Amino acid sequence: MMPADQTDQYLNALPADKAAALQELRKQILAAAPECEEYFGYALPGFKYNGHPLLYMGASKDHCALYGMVPKGFEAELKAFERSKGTIRFTPESPIPAAVVKAIVKARVVEIETKWPLKPKDKVIRSRTK
Repeated sequence: MMPADQTDQYLNALPADKAAALQELRKQILAAAPECEEYFGYALPGFKYNGHPLLYMGASKDHCALYGMVPKGFEAELKAFERSKGTIRFTPESPIPAAVVKAIVKARVVEIETKWPLKPKDKVIRSRTK
């Protein structure tokens, strides 16, 4: 089964408002890091970048959440949201602003690239024949 299919199944099992909120969050994450891949981990829809976990998303009875190590520096932007280490809780009526999601994703990409640098692609050596 494809990870996106698992994510779709997860979202389809949720109440419509939470499913719509997480579908929007999913679109925002994929737009901010088009190179990331969707997968399913910890029983949650997740995203990997360069083979490393980027973020997860999910819903519970009372809220939706963005999970993963949120980079430092977002305290002011997230002051309206209940947070704990690695979790930002929100409701479908008050989602995390798209610009903040984009900034968090971009910051996580930089963290991953810094910790696990991308390997430069081997240069293709072309021989000239005369």
